Amino acid sequence: MTEMTELPERESMEFDVVIVGAGPAGLSAAIRLKQVNPELSVVVLEKGSEVGAHILSGAVVDPIGIDRLLPGWRAEADHPFNTEVNADHFLLLGPAGSLRLPNIMMPPLMSNHGNYIVSLGNVCRWLATKAEELGVEIYPGFAATEVLYNDEGAVIGVATGDMGIEKNGEPGPNYARGMALMGKYVLVGEGVRGSLAKQLIAKFDLSSGRQPQKFGIGIKELWEVKPENHKQGLVQHSFGWPLGMSTGGGSFLYHLEDNLVAVGFVIH
Repeated sequence: MTEMTELPERESMEFDVVIVGAGPAGLSAAIRLKQVNPELSVVVLEKGSEVGAHILSGAVVDPIGIDRLLPGWRAEADHPFNTEVNADHFLLLGPAGSLRLPNIMMPPLMSNHGNYIVSLGNVCRWLATKAEELGVEIYPGFAATEVLYNDEGAVIGVATGDMGIEKNGEPGPNYARGMALMGKYVLVGEGVRGSLAKQLIAKFDLSSGRQPQKFGIGIKELWEVKPENHKQGLVQHSFGWPLGMSTGGGSFLYHLEDNLVAVGFVIH
């Protein structure tokens, strides 16, 4: 849009807390806020079409956080923590085969006994129901695209994206201005390299004097395997081939319930 284009004023809604991102962090924060003070008005914005749509990881989760947030979760029938880890395997791969490493050689953080193999998408959907039961408003399908500031430069809210922009960048006949969600507090939990986080890092020079951020890239698929090849509760990690010794990363196999295996490979 050109600088000369006059845009209509945004409609706005006011909340005590505005949370960007319906991932584990944003939803847990929303739940805890309502537990501490049920009178708070809390809203969560999620860019995905539904909660969990952008959370693709199969994951091994330590339940300590859920135990503290929702102490009675184990007694509920619909919780997503269905597969407890019962075996850890660590493999060093080479071009011709693999060598299983003794578990005693691995650091404590790699011990997963007592943890759970989960779908993070299912965990987020479950957390969303818990948040809504407490009165949290959740708006999926609305991406926060802009941070809003007051005259002193303090963050006072976020705005969702405008709709109906033509190819030339100008408002079309179906143009609708994005909504402003104003909050006394704004929590940004939009994940790795989030667009609002990058705006805030640049505006407040948060990267100054800090080491460069380190990122990884990975692929993951969910396989249904033959029952004889499935070992529910098995967690397997590998490193080595096809990566060189100077490249970090490796593969993982997480055996969930129902003959499902999360298969992934990560480089960092």
